[in-house]
Amino acid sequence: MNRTGKGLNLYFVIIIALLLITVWISSLSNNEEDYTYSEFLQELEAGSIKDIVIQPNKETPTGALLLTMEDGEEKVLYVSDVTKIEDLLTKHNISPVLKDVPQENWFITSILPIIVMLVIGVFLFTMMNANNAGGGGGKMMNFGKSRARLAAGENKITLKDVAGLKEEKEELEEIVEFLKEPSKFTRVGARIPKGVLLEGAPGTGKTLLAKAIAGEASVPFFSISGSDFVEMFVGVGASRVRDLFAEAKKNSPCIIFIDEIDAVARRRGTGMGGGHDEREQTLNQLLVEMDGFGVNEGIIVMAATNRVDILDPAILRPGRFDRKISVGTPDVGGREEILKVHVKNKPLADDVDLKQVAQTTAGFTGADLENLLNEAAICAAKETRNFIKQEDIKSAFIKVGIGSEKRSRIISEKEKKITAYHEAGHAILFHVLPEVGPVYTVSIIPTGLGAAGYTMPLPERDEMFNTKGRMLQEIMVSLGGRIAEELIFDDITTGASSDIKRATKLARKMVTRFGMSQNIGVINYDDDDDEVFIGRDLAHTRSHSESIAGEIDREVKVLIDDCYVRAKKVIMEHESVLHKCATLLLEKEKITRVEFEELFEG
Repeated sequence: MNRTGKGLNLYFVIIIALLLITVWISSLSNNEEDYTYSEFLQELEAGSIKDIVIQPNKETPTGALLLTMEDGEEKVLYVSDVTKIEDLLTKHNISPVLKDVPQENWFITSILPIIVMLVIGVFLFTMMNANNAGGGGGKMMNFGKSRARLAAGENKITLKDVAGLKEEKEELEEIVEFLKEPSKFTRVGARIPKGVLLEGAPGTGKTLLAKAIAGEASVPFFSISGSDFVEMFVGVGASRVRDLFAEAKKNSPCIIFIDEIDAVARRRGTGMGGGHDEREQTLNQLLVEMDGFGVNEGIIVMAATNRVDILDPAILRPGRFDRKISVGTPDVGGREEILKVHVKNKPLADDVDLKQVAQTTAGFTGADLENLLNEAAICAAKETRNFIKQEDIKSAFIKVGIGSEKRSRIISEKEKKITAYHEAGHAILFHVLPEVGPVYTVSIIPTGLGAAGYTMPLPERDEMFNTKGRMLQEIMVSLGGRIAEELIFDDITTGASSDIKRATKLARKMVTRFGMSQNIGVINYDDDDDEVFIGRDLAHTRSHSESIAGEIDREVKVLIDDCYVRAKKVIMEHESVLHKCATLLLEKEKITRVEFEELFEG
């Protein structure tokens, strides 16, 4: 909660306290015991009254009697006619004290109401100023204000803390140098880039790079999320963009970082009701601020997204985002550097081999590696150990990649046997086929993702691109479990459904996207761009005819049938290994690479 909210809360507490005190005082005055006229006459006859003071009201002859009893007790009696009381007291030889009729208090009647009105006016004026002051999140007068946060030296992350992104860091170091020494570049006619777009898969370190730039650069750094611009009120997003750049101009040279920019910079004209909505107005204002008639000297806009394919083309052109830095998944050397960063505060045992962990985690991003080591630390903590062993990392690898092992699940002997032969079929093809890598672990222990077992390969190197031969072998490996079930049990189960789905998807991509079909040719028939724009796709027609669609289906079937035949031939050639592997799995439930390769040697 901000200071304005705290001040308003204090005002309300004071007002409520004053009201409570007023009510309490009035209740005290009203709590006097009732004293009747008959009781007064009885005590007057008994001579219990010592002194009487008559206090007439302004509306005479009404008034009050202030009685002092013989025992010192004081009582009050309100009467309708004080003149009759005087006659009564004279008969009983009591001389009362008669006070003057009270006069109006000019302060209470004239000055006090004015003071009260002034106090209320000052309070309301203070509240309005507090609402208009910057910083509040939900106040009516504050919707058009930018929600960007200015980094004020609290960020301790620098480029040294970012591992595995050598080339990306070099490009961003130039940005910092642009801001620190602009004359070095302007001397040779170079223009400082206006925008830098960080694109890449989730978890690759885009936001971490931005934080490192904030810590590295000695210039103001404004950070905001793309969703912070958009509200349900029309025009608020555009107002926030204007306010953000106006604030940045006051602090130039500076950096503006917009995280998840696809929330606001999505391609225009893709809505059901046309293109005039709040998000597109916000995007239009952002386009104008980045490169329009206004001059934003010394302001560099950085943005991060993992959906660069859906961004509006206008924001991607040079002059707005001059540089596009692709932040990809790290290679084996980068993964080892990232692992070394994340184990700084984690005690490791002597058997931990980070290089081997880096080799087995092909395709992992920086976030995946951090999560892997965190799960390994949790495994060590569960066993009340103060250090992490290699076995903890292996368990975490299985937990992250496949799911937790369900050792307590009760499985019949028949299902165990089917699973053992199924996984043995996968493992034989992994071992025999040269492009898909050796076997790392084979298990028939059920996992948390619903699998009855798993076969995990060990990629020996990072592949920059895929080949037709490798993809065909991947399809063969996917079909190995179904083939083993058919050969041994002369029956098939539903356990291979995910394998068949994976094989079919890969075969269809080979035909429609990669042009790897002999009959259809080198033509792309893939219309799936992983994004559905309703306004654009409702009237969208396919780029090929029905006859081509049927031909695609036939080509996919031919590919899978051919891979099925070839995989079945390989497994039948190694049927003895299939039986030995299944027997060993039924005995130990999990076997390693060394144990599996010994089956071929024996």
